[in-house]
Amino acid sequence: MPHKLSLIAIPLSVLMLSGCGNHKRTPGFRLIPAEKIMFNSFVDCNMAEVWIGDTFRIFPGKYGEDPLWGNARDLKYADGRNSMDAFARDSSGFREPKLPPNAAPGKEGLHGAVWFETVYQSSSDRSGNTLYAIYHNENYPTTLPFDSVTGTGYRNVEWPEGIKEPGSLAAVCRIGIMKSTDGGKSWENKGIFIEDPDGRMIRNPFNTSKTFAGGVGDPSAIATGGYLYLFYGEYGYPETFNRSSYNPETERKGQCISIARIALADLDAPEGKARRWDGTGFNAPFDGPGSPVKSLQIPTDQGGGPASSPAAGFHWGPSVSWNSYLGCWVMLMARSKGPSWNGSQVFISFNMNRDFNDPAATQDWTSPALLFEKPGYILWYPSLQPLNTPEDISDRNTCLHLGKRARLFIKHIGPGDDQYASEHIIEFLKN
Repeated sequence: MPHKLSLIAIPLSVLMLSGCGNHKRTPGFRLIPAEKIMFNSFVDCNMAEVWIGDTFRIFPGKYGEDPLWGNARDLKYADGRNSMDAFARDSSGFREPKLPPNAAPGKEGLHGAVWFETVYQSSSDRSGNTLYAIYHNENYPTTLPFDSVTGTGYRNVEWPEGIKEPGSLAAVCRIGIMKSTDGGKSWENKGIFIEDPDGRMIRNPFNTSKTFAGGVGDPSAIATGGYLYLFYGEYGYPETFNRSSYNPETERKGQCISIARIALADLDAPEGKARRWDGTGFNAPFDGPGSPVKSLQIPTDQGGGPASSPAAGFHWGPSVSWNSYLGCWVMLMARSKGPSWNGSQVFISFNMNRDFNDPAATQDWTSPALLFEKPGYILWYPSLQPLNTPEDISDRNTCLHLGKRARLFIKHIGPGDDQYASEHIIEFLKN
């Protein structure tokens, strides 16, 4: 990476909406330089957060067994009078929630490491204490070995190399749900939301990107119309993997950001209940291949490629919010460009549909526009966060619900510099 770093911010973007059902113009936006805010605890995911009464609570970090990077107990929570107060907490102000222990390989229970990516607050509990955490989960053939009876787990056969060092194993990601009834101080595992089976892992000699062996992960979730809609990265092969018939273009077409949904009434027992978008509706099972949002995929002539390739180009790590000022949905995403999740750009997309009563509306996203670029850095997990303005506080805004202005937070990885920080405010413009 170069030693001299430059910063590029796109000051304004006003694009015509293409393909959206209500034919409105795409909103504009501009980035405003702001005092830098450094986050003081470990972050390697989307920021999950809620208001519990007058308390703004955040849940960053990682928890559980990880044979590659080491077991972790960094999933903690912190409180504030508003969002910026919580984000400014010193590391000593974070507390560990009570989390379920990892089960031994071959036993029923929680396996691998988890990261909370979104917290849904049940509207049926007026106290605000009933929460559902949507978590990213990573496993290996050692933590979740293949079970021939249930068909779950992974066979350590021609397994691709991981990101850490030669000989390390690549992880597989899944997405699950935990529940809390005390505002996030303790959690109960409710099971897997969606996953990919062993037969769709992308193996050697084709998988050389040092990303994932396959799976689904890096989610963001929003609730509307009686459903929880999950926006997630689709990393597996879209059909049964076979060395003799493997096709990189088939893989690319089946990958990028996809959408699944589950009825809110099923969150207490989610396993097997979710359905993934299959190209025409939410018809694919929780462990079947999903069909990505076409407008978010990168064509091959623009650098797009399969996730298993070291020359891959694809969008990932979505962060979705409702914007009450614009009256539309906003998605931020990172762009992978090269092996090991490299990429120095953040993109933005809009969905002008107020609701998803027509399931096809979930696919109605504008072509991603460049929001932010920092050459020499790797940029992960962009998100928009509320400010500490009277409006944001009175509206109880979070990363899932925002207004005209918000803070842009990104995980920056650079030479001797690994931080989760914000250097800009984004202002949205109506067109």
